[in-house]
Amino acid sequence: MSKFRIQPHGRLQEWVAKEKGYFEDEGLDYEFVFGRDDGLHAPASTVQSTEQAPAEVKTGAFESMEAGRAAEVSSACHWMVNMAASAQHGVMWGHGYSVSPSGIFVPGDSPIKTPEDLANVEIGVGYHSGSHFTTMQALQPFLKFDDIKLRFIGGPADRIHMLDEHRIEAATVFGMQYYIAEQIGCRRIVDTTFMIGFLAPTDVDGDDLAKYFRALQSAQRDIDLAPEKYKHYFLEELEPSWHGRVDVRAFGTGERYVAEDYTRDMYEATHDFTLSLNTIGPDQLGASRFDEAILV
Repeated sequence: MSKFRIQPHGRLQEWVAKEKGYFEDEGLDYEFVFGRDDGLHAPASTVQSTEQAPAEVKTGAFESMEAGRAAEVSSACHWMVNMAASAQHGVMWGHGYSVSPSGIFVPGDSPIKTPEDLANVEIGVGYHSGSHFTTMQALQPFLKFDDIKLRFIGGPADRIHMLDEHRIEAATVFGMQYYIAEQIGCRRIVDTTFMIGFLAPTDVDGDDLAKYFRALQSAQRDIDLAPEKYKHYFLEELEPSWHGRVDVRAFGTGERYVAEDYTRDMYEATHDFTLSLNTIGPDQLGASRFDEAILV
């Protein structure tokens, strides 16, 4: 029997579960996989001088799920897991999700001080990814839709480098990069905390998936109780170039796993919001509703 493949998401829970043996305790024969073919990282050719705008990257989390992920469980923002499951690119786990700290940041010396100052300012986000949709949602109380300007410039690792190098006026980052932004002196303009969903192949063994999530929940309890013991695991997925510049001991705990149902109402409201933005192409839309898209 093949191993249950887990794609980590830059969070602590999988690493704590591994350390504590929670996967083994559940009887799960697993391995971690670290795919880098998800389209989230801008190719080296997009690195430009400070006088040039960063090249756009029109691929992201949805496209990686559309292409198929080589894992029995992986994660992305709940907007795109919702849409991918609707299009039958996998099934969405219906008994849990995680919540990530996220925010729109600007360099520390930026004249931008308030959310209203972001009107018509290009905000770096990932295409069809969490930063894309959380930015649109979070800015609606402050700006008209037409005044929100996005620039699709790859994944969180790309965006934090561009903020650091003053190659973008603003960017939305989450998780580890959120804490990096704080430590390198960037200023948060808007908090955009958002939910993350879990995607599995349509033929996944439901019992194995349940074992994975029970192990994650056990790890979450440990993190809640003594987070300082486990923050060093951020280094497992943090780019080496940051290791000497930031102190992960001062990070927050990042994503928090929530063992609550992703309900029909949540699915439908999220689906409708995403459709209302007209960002998913007609050829990418799916017709599956809650009962087909969500594994309950």
